[in-house]
Amino acid sequence: MLRRLWSLFVITIIMVSFSLAAFPVRAQSSQPAVVVLTAAMPVEPAMQLYLQRGLQYAADQKAALVVVQLNTPGGDVGSMTTIASDFQNSAVPVVVYVTPPGAMAASAGTILTLAADVAAMAPNTIIGAASPVGSNGQTIDPTEEAKLKEAFKADVRTMAQNRPPAAIQAAEDAIDNAKAYTVDESLKIGLIDIKATDLHDLLVQLDGRKVTVQNRTMILNVSDLPIEAVDPTLIEQALQLFTDPNVVFIFLSMGTLAILIELSNPGGWIPGFAGAVLLLLAFYGLGILPVNWFGLLFMALAFILFIVDIKAPTHGLLTAAGALSFVIGALVLFNSVRVPGIPVISIPLVVGTGIFIAAGFFTIVTIALRAQRRPLLMGRPLLVGKVGVVRSDLNPQGEVQVGGEAWSARPAEGEGPLMQGTQVEVVGMEGLKLRVRKKTD
Repeated sequence: MLRRLWSLFVITIIMVSFSLAAFPVRAQSSQPAVVVLTAAMPVEPAMQLYLQRGLQYAADQKAALVVVQLNTPGGDVGSMTTIASDFQNSAVPVVVYVTPPGAMAASAGTILTLAADVAAMAPNTIIGAASPVGSNGQTIDPTEEAKLKEAFKADVRTMAQNRPPAAIQAAEDAIDNAKAYTVDESLKIGLIDIKATDLHDLLVQLDGRKVTVQNRTMILNVSDLPIEAVDPTLIEQALQLFTDPNVVFIFLSMGTLAILIELSNPGGWIPGFAGAVLLLLAFYGLGILPVNWFGLLFMALAFILFIVDIKAPTHGLLTAAGALSFVIGALVLFNSVRVPGIPVISIPLVVGTGIFIAAGFFTIVTIALRAQRRPLLMGRPLLVGKVGVVRSDLNPQGEVQVGGEAWSARPAEGEGPLMQGTQVEVVGMEGLKLRVRKKTD
């Protein structure tokens, strides 16, 4: 009981800590500041939550400017649409700054850059390659692709309506033909507004610039304002971590294994609880990542083969087949679908995990085989022929002592009553009751 109360106390402390991490307490600033958000991640729900919180914080603090430092390979269309809408509806001017050198605003990142009030890029960065793909990274139906492209182009025409015609054409080419542009090319055609070496240079160039925010013209005076960075919370970082295919694979494997342990040995709530939590986190990640769900069938088949090999041992053959099915299923699940920016699962990790799980089940199979070969320590095969002594008269039923243990017994068929102290020989069993006869020389 005390152990469970202690576990409940620890879980409560963890939940409170996460809550405080999710909603950090900040003091109200007396001077407007430049709020800096760093979105170096795929365009996914984790980025959406982070940027929404940052924009709300900037509005609450009456900040003068929000700078989103962007580095993304693209991602989810739904999150992209929501973030772009948040940029356009923000009461605080939003600047998207593609940085550091070597960064990109690819695919959905292109739309986010154009949705800002000011678009800026650091040296050696790129923007573009915004052709839509299916939710699992596959080539989509031509009709559906045409519809999506036209919708995206209508969006960028609206976002870039104050830019030169060459910039609008370049944005449409990024969608139609997956064309990408360097920072110098983008600046030359007017696709972006500023090329800045760092954040300080960006603020200097922004100082005195006019922007229109919610139909109001504003002049930015930001070069001397304090800079306040708003970092992702632990929960937002965790949500991003949970969309890494390697982490999702580990959660899926260990969660399933923990559930099987709980089912094989009911009553220990820790494996079952841990397995349920790991599987929930794994399926959260699977709901976001581009995956081929057919791979789950191979992984499920692997665990079925493991279990069957325990129930009906085949000297490890089914375990070996299960390990192979497990590896194939994981690779099909994660690596058969490719989306730019989404990492592939590590093959050594998959193989190593498959060998680890298979070795565990093979150990269980070995123990089961040894148990089958072990001589019986009790029961009819060993008791028949044993000699014992009557402890209470068998008339017709009483008790005998055989091999240091007391047994209920009856005289064998044709045998008369047997008195206490008589030596008897076991000739058979009926359930847990011995059949005995008088021992003769």
